[in-house]
Amino acid sequence: MKSKLSILSLAIALPTCLFAQDSLQVMNNTQYPNTFSSGSADVQPFTNSAKRFNDWSISFGAGVPLIQTADLTSIKTNNRSGKDLFGYSAYVSVDKAITHAFGLKLQYDRGETRQGYFNTKDAAPANAAANMQVGARTQYDAISILGDINFSNLLRRVDNKSPFRWALHGYAGIGTLAYRAYLKDETGQRLMTEIKPFKFGSLFGQAGAGLKYKISNRLDLEGRVMYVVTTDDSFDGGGSQYSMINRRNSKTSDNFINTTLGLTVNLGKHESHLMWHDPLQEAYYKISVLESKVEDLVVCKNGDADNDGVCDDWDRQLDTPAGARVDGSGVALDVDLDGVIDLYDKCVTVPGSVENNGCPDQTQGQGAVAETETKLEGIEFDLNSDRILPSNTPILNNAVSYINSSDGSYTVVGATDTRGTEAYNKMLSERRANNVKNYLIQNGVQSGKLDAQGNGKTDLKYPECDPASKCPEWKNRANRRVYFKAK
Repeated sequence: MKSKLSILSLAIALPTCLFAQDSLQVMNNTQYPNTFSSGSADVQPFTNSAKRFNDWSISFGAGVPLIQTADLTSIKTNNRSGKDLFGYSAYVSVDKAITHAFGLKLQYDRGETRQGYFNTKDAAPANAAANMQVGARTQYDAISILGDINFSNLLRRVDNKSPFRWALHGYAGIGTLAYRAYLKDETGQRLMTEIKPFKFGSLFGQAGAGLKYKISNRLDLEGRVMYVVTTDDSFDGGGSQYSMINRRNSKTSDNFINTTLGLTVNLGKHESHLMWHDPLQEAYYKISVLESKVEDLVVCKNGDADNDGVCDDWDRQLDTPAGARVDGSGVALDVDLDGVIDLYDKCVTVPGSVENNGCPDQTQGQGAVAETETKLEGIEFDLNSDRILPSNTPILNNAVSYINSSDGSYTVVGATDTRGTEAYNKMLSERRANNVKNYLIQNGVQSGKLDAQGNGKTDLKYPECDPASKCPEWKNRANRRVYFKAK
């Protein structure tokens, strides 16, 4: 019996190391996050300042204990007098909530049970000892640790939006029990058994349930029923284990039911107690608050001046001609990169001249190109990277066709934004230029037609972006580019 109670106490105590009160507070630092947390870099150790709810309380109450399983009981069906014998009990506890669904109690109980065939305050019948029609009472004191499970929070349904004022709790725990058991017959009343506290033989367990009603944020009313296992056959006053009275029942433990009514006072500076916190109710409340504050979403606050479908807030070309197709940044598309946007290009997929509406001239392909510089507007790079992005490959493939269609040679030029040192940016721009050059050669351009150079941060498409912090990121990204020039 006692080994089973020890295992039960371990099972009750285990959740204390698995749960903790949640915190809304975060702090910004450069430390790595705790790998056992949510993974957020904004984490704060759990401290008193991080608490959102009160988690301490004091409970007290009084009630009636009735011995239910013993040789001498309090229930009338087990004696011939036809009377139930009521005792009294009281308790006080200090309660700590670990989570909204689990807590611990350190509880002290004091009381007196009355059992047998008559109340020890009354006179004993004749031949009470011979007929074993004795009366008994037991004064007890108990200290125990109880686990507290809030079933209402633990089993609350998602669709339950009712006011949260009732809560069903379950309790179980072990402790030490001290008692003095008295027996009365026709010869008088005498002490039969005395057990001191904090001894191995005084170990006991109890379990039960309580129904709480929330009177206010500070005060709860609770009705509780506990079943107490004394682990002792002498608790009922029957004397030693093998006495005539204790041989009437084969049970080795005298157990009783303790019904109480009590109050819980919630302590702390916060508005509500953790055990009354319903996460779903909080979610419903926050949703209702958000719903009351929802306003119509304003799209394109600054408008769309050129009516190209890209808001002016992030449009890189505010004067796009009407009817032109644009990319995600509002720039008119030029698929063949010949300087004529697709809206006006008569040969959309073949590079040509501006004078010939984007179509090749008759002399094109028979000598050096007429343009002194042709830019690959779409070849941009991520910060501190020389990797060619997948979105750039269609533009580079068009560049392969363009270069192969002429007899000229070209310089592939790499550039960066203004972040970083000059030496680093010089090296980074050279890597970008060489990567583009190698891609063009691998896809059919003769190696003799190309060379590469890196201009670092001295070759800015948007010179006003120095330093980079004064420019929007799309301009910095446009500065991180590769283009090529005809020699």
